[in-house]
This record gives sequence, C-alpha cells and structure tokens, in this order.
Amino acid sequence: MLKKLSVKIGFTETEIKVLLFLLAFFLAGFSYIKFFKGGSESTYKEFDYSKEENQLLKSELEDSLKEVSMIDDKDSIRNQVLELKDKPYGSNKKKEPAEKSINLNTASREELMKISGIGEKTAGNIFSYREEKGKFKSLEELMNIKGIGNAKFAKFKKYLYIK
Repeated sequence: MLKKLSVKIGFTETEIKVLLFLLAFFLAGFSYIKFFKGGSESTYKEFDYSKEENQLLKSELEDSLKEVSMIDDKDSIRNQVLELKDKPYGSNKKKEPAEKSINLNTASREELMKISGIGEKTAGNIFSYREEKGKFKSLEELMNIKGIGNAKFAKFKKYLYIK
C-alpha cells in the first residue's frame, strides 16, 4: 500500500511514514486538548488598575507642582548657560603661563604645576631628576623622566626655557 501511495505522491516510503507519524501525534494532541482539557474554555483574569492609575496621576501632579516652583531656578540656570550670569561660576582650567616664561633649572614644584600637562607627580619627578643629575642642559632631557613622553613634552615645552 505504501509503495502505491509513494508512486502516486512522489514521496519515498520513509517520508510517508514520517508524515503519518506527525499526523497521528497532531490528532492525538488535538483530541486530548479538545476532550480532556475542555479546549475552548480560557480563563481570563481581571485586574483592577485603578490603584496604579491613581498613583500615576498623583506623581504627575507632584511633578507639575515641582516644575512651577523650579521656574525661577531654571531661569537662573538658563542665564548662566547663556552667559547672562547672575552668579559667577568658576572654571577649573589652569591659567597657562606666558610662553618661554619658566626657567626649568630654577622653577619650584608649584611653578611647574601651573603648566597644563604637569601635575603634582610629574613636577615631583622633574624636581627629583634635577636634584640627582644637576641642571638641565636641554629641554629634551625631560624625555628621560618617567611619565613624560613625546605628546606630553610637545604640550608643555613652549612654556619652558633653560638658562
């Protein structure tokens, strides 16, 4: 029987067996759900969202009241951003010294730290190197100090000179 069917359909016998097996399992599952579990009945749970809705409305009302009270603060912030300053606000950017203004051989740590790119640690390293090796003979000697590379050196060499 499977040979005749396979010739008519164009499937092999094994393919037909697999299809019949799948069809049997589909029918078994469908009948189990329909007859034993009462398949068409679905249980729906009702949920009352009124509590959450009230909380949302309450929070929106509080937010709008906060916005009304913060209008004055927003205006002062807006003025500061637009540089219509009510209050001065500081800048943490270092004020650079004039070019070629610091003698590397006589500069203190504080003077060195005024230069952008030289922090407390680097200034300490420069000071220690100067104490160990003596006065600098050229600015390029700074490249021998730990923590000073080409980029850092190029950044601050214009503020230093050697005498």
